[in-house]
Amino acid sequence: MAPVTHETLDRQATRIVVVGGGPGGYEAALVARRLGADVTVVEKHGMGGAAVLTDVVPSKTLIATADWMTIADRAADLGIRLPTESATVQDPAARRHIVDLEAVNSRVLALAAAQSADIRARLVREGVRVVLGTGRLDGPDRVVVEGAGAAADGAAQDLVLEADAILLALGSTPRTLPTARPDGERILTWTQLYALKELPERLIVVGSGVTGAEFAGAYNALGSDVVLVSSRDRVLPGEDADAAELLEGVFRSRGMTVMSRSRAESAVRTEDGVRVTLADGRVVEGSHVLLAVGSVPSTQGIGLEEAGVRLTPSGHVEVDKVSRTTARGVYAAGDCTGVLPLASVAAMQGRVAMSHALGDAVAPIKLRTVAANIFTAPEIATVGYSEEQLKAQNSKYVTTTLPLARNPRAKMLGMRDGFVKLFAHPEASVVLGGVVVAPRASELVFPITLAVSHRLTVDDVASAFTVYPSLTGSIAEVARMLHHREG
Repeated sequence: MAPVTHETLDRQATRIVVVGGGPGGYEAALVARRLGADVTVVEKHGMGGAAVLTDVVPSKTLIATADWMTIADRAADLGIRLPTESATVQDPAARRHIVDLEAVNSRVLALAAAQSADIRARLVREGVRVVLGTGRLDGPDRVVVEGAGAAADGAAQDLVLEADAILLALGSTPRTLPTARPDGERILTWTQLYALKELPERLIVVGSGVTGAEFAGAYNALGSDVVLVSSRDRVLPGEDADAAELLEGVFRSRGMTVMSRSRAESAVRTEDGVRVTLADGRVVEGSHVLLAVGSVPSTQGIGLEEAGVRLTPSGHVEVDKVSRTTARGVYAAGDCTGVLPLASVAAMQGRVAMSHALGDAVAPIKLRTVAANIFTAPEIATVGYSEEQLKAQNSKYVTTTLPLARNPRAKMLGMRDGFVKLFAHPEASVVLGGVVVAPRASELVFPITLAVSHRLTVDDVASAFTVYPSLTGSIAEVARMLHHREG
């Protein structure tokens, strides 16, 4: 097969249709356009998809606001006093900053809309065609967008897009319970929280995974009384045990009620709030309830199986390591594939898919090098093998943990909760994985990501200079602690 060049692509007018404008979709569109393809993106809500409009960008903006409240609560420890503080004001709550949730949510939604507009503008600038509407497959080489076309008399009609290759970036929607139907007012999914105008007096969060933990921590910091209902032994059951235990302790110390081994059976509205009934018969009363019980892929009713796209029992699109589906010329990326529900993974899947479809050099995605972060306070960042994975596969490893409280920079900033943990091979000393629990752990994990990606040894990490004082100094120090002396 002759190599594909920009000139041949231009002559062939390779037609790419992307269904879904989230990170997997718009990143794929940009790669395809750079490789000379004719690209159309179909998105039913707005560019950026749920990640930008209702999920990642809004939630992390809200959490960033909550972080300021957490920092403000530490002010007294640093010797900072508010001007209104006096000996006569004994109640710490009386000196707290007041949260205007309507203003907070207005800013959250405005920022999300601006980010969506920026993405659309960039796509248009690059020559990508953007179509607003709901796309469905009509076979493996055609996408139909309902009502997006126009007849000669001006009436709306379906727009038919012929394609040489299709990328499905369909995303997912919040999972709900038959016995807890969201109403957007008192019983809420995480996409509905931004319509609230007042801070929930008592928020019951059902689900202690990443989404539940993030929102529980955020609303606790903003000033709500939060009850976290967890069906498992601890919060974040799928994460590093030491990190999860630390975070649960922080939650409890900040006044949050954490109900472990408590499965929610139903949630109903009362006259002025909600009532959540647990499997053991206990009842929890609150003003609002947030359902954070996972998500379901948006793959039904759009002709996937009819076009030859195989779905897994969970409804996800089945893909290989270069994002191909079982239908020739059809690829998929993002949450609809069930690979890893991360925007960074969706974007990489989209880029890899288009590079493969258009004959460019491509390497399969290596999930072992994916860095992930939980935006709680403190944050939990991970990369590489987890300790649970290393034990499950009987791998040889050594590990060392260094508490954040020993770091001089952390002391200066009043940070007490957190640690750095590394896993390494006992003989080869190659870094196998790591965990960082700290404020802005998402920024601190990058050196460990580089080490895992490039198979660096602990000595490679330890010998690199770090700034003194700095939080990254703890990463080098942990690496030094894992040094294996020869002989």
